[in-house]
Amino acid sequence: MSEQNSPAQAGSLPAQGTGANPGSAANPMPLMTQTDSRDKWSKKMDFLLSVIGFAVDLGNVWRFPYICYQNGGGAFLIPYTLMAVFGGVPLFYMELALGQFHRTGAIPIWKRICPIFKGIGFAICIIGLYVSFYYNTIIAWALYYFYSSFTSSLPWTSCDNPWNTPNCTNYFGKNNVTWSNFSKSPAEEFYMRKVLEIQKSSGLYDVGGIRWQLLLCLLLIFTIVYFSLWKGVKTSGKVWVDAAAQIFFSLGPGFGVLLALASYNHFNNNCYRDAIVTSVVNCLTSFLSGFVIFTVLGYMAEMRDVEVEDVAKDKGPSLLFITYPEAIANMMGSTFFAIIFFLMVITLGLDSTFGGLEAVITAIVDEYPHILAKRRELFVLGLITMSSLHLSFQGGAYVVKLLEEFGAGCSILAVVLLEAIAVSWFYGIQRFCNDVKSMLGFAPGMFWQVCWVAISPAFLAFIIVSSLLDQPPLMLFDYQYPEWSISVGYLIGASSFICIPVYMVYKLVWTPGSLKQVRKIWLATLQQWLAVQALGYTVERF
Repeated sequence: MSEQNSPAQAGSLPAQGTGANPGSAANPMPLMTQTDSRDKWSKKMDFLLSVIGFAVDLGNVWRFPYICYQNGGGAFLIPYTLMAVFGGVPLFYMELALGQFHRTGAIPIWKRICPIFKGIGFAICIIGLYVSFYYNTIIAWALYYFYSSFTSSLPWTSCDNPWNTPNCTNYFGKNNVTWSNFSKSPAEEFYMRKVLEIQKSSGLYDVGGIRWQLLLCLLLIFTIVYFSLWKGVKTSGKVWVDAAAQIFFSLGPGFGVLLALASYNHFNNNCYRDAIVTSVVNCLTSFLSGFVIFTVLGYMAEMRDVEVEDVAKDKGPSLLFITYPEAIANMMGSTFFAIIFFLMVITLGLDSTFGGLEAVITAIVDEYPHILAKRRELFVLGLITMSSLHLSFQGGAYVVKLLEEFGAGCSILAVVLLEAIAVSWFYGIQRFCNDVKSMLGFAPGMFWQVCWVAISPAFLAFIIVSSLLDQPPLMLFDYQYPEWSISVGYLIGASSFICIPVYMVYKLVWTPGSLKQVRKIWLATLQQWLAVQALGYTVERF
């Protein structure tokens, strides 16, 4: 990404609420320019593959099949598709356009949109860190499986290993095997008792000792991530709630990744086409994964003589590390396919963690360039080193589950909701459409505008309220989380979102002047603020 453009555009001129600028051409040119020292993607395909790599992640492999089955199987595809069309894809398109036009990260971009919402950028960074804390741990588990696959006989195919218990029941290739409520498959015991050593932890009260093998896997993952990022990009009602949550978490608006990656695009890149292509690839990947896992779950349930829901008990990584390995173990050439499968899992995870950490790094470095721009390598190293080490304990899986449930749950949905409101209602939908037109040569159609202004925010508000009203007990394996841990989870979720109102209150109190004057200053776009400054105001706005 060494290529650089002539001065790039970074803001638009029309007055708020009108979308027209006196004397402007048919395609309004932005007011502000940059001496474009910002790196660019050297090839269009580099950007597209990076976005697809972020969007198509481990959730497509394990979360979508589980959610789909729990909500009626094929019937679930109807609300899923509708939520994608009216919610996920429009906001995906919005973030790509925002990042490409304003050419900056998730924190400083708000000084050009609506400064009072700058707390959204800080919330995005905190959520990105929470996700990276547990996501790297899951990749480390996959790396352990990858290493364990280099044997003539896969270790999760028999009950004759030191970690197995009398409850271990191997039903594949055998007749008249009785499956009871206490039975565990070899793959289950390998995952729980060998990889995690969960039996040596009594829960969150006692997470046990360090799993040195997993710690080494984590350090290797850190090394890969570090050298990939250190130079940046150069190198019932519930059915609808689940459908909406899945499409938003899968496509990833609100994580800042789309803003960061699109900010390195050429100004006239067709981000509309990128949004459509990425969304289609993401959905097709989820469908394909669902077809595969449904056949496996059905076969396993038949062999155990139990219901399918008794096989798929957990929507988390258990499907990834128990169900898939069991299926692979009974294939011809199981060792080869196990190596290929876990290599795929590792690369899927790394693609997404690259995007997530790049979003955090881009946002912070763009906001504090004089402090961090020359220390990017050190910053990246410190960021990824602190992220997951505490999850390598024998009870680390319990912490992973807690972060997975609360670290990026309702908080990320609330961030996306406020982002849509800030852009569509405060920045102005007409102004935003003019920005897109100046890049692409055509303005977004009425469908996109209606989605941005009304439909997508309504969907998000519905999801958030429904999620808060319906909170099932949190469990992992046979461990039910205590009440205090649920409170900790809510604090984790609130710790990111709270940045938004705190920043609003801080700036409204800190800025001198009457409330009316302060409101005009902090709700103004960058262009309006520059015009006010030219009249003699000296308020330091950012």
